[in-house]
Amino acid sequence: MNQDDIATRLMAENEEFRRLRTEHQSYDRELAALTTIPSLSADQHWRISELKKLKLMAKDRMEAIARQTRASVGA
Repeated sequence: MNQDDIATRLMAENEEFRRLRTEHQSYDRELAALTTIPSLSADQHWRISELKKLKLMAKDRMEAIARQTRASVGA
């Protein structure tokens, strides 16, 4: 199974993966909106930093789930 097949399977079968992907996309949209603001407040800078961390944590967990799925499919 390639990466796209695994992601498609996980979106269909794994509730945690779906939730993480939705969160990741939401963080990405908020981050994109904030980066268009020319002059950011301190709170907005903090939020950008927080969003990047949250986005990375979601991606790391999705990758861990994908690795487990690859291992179980390959076993």
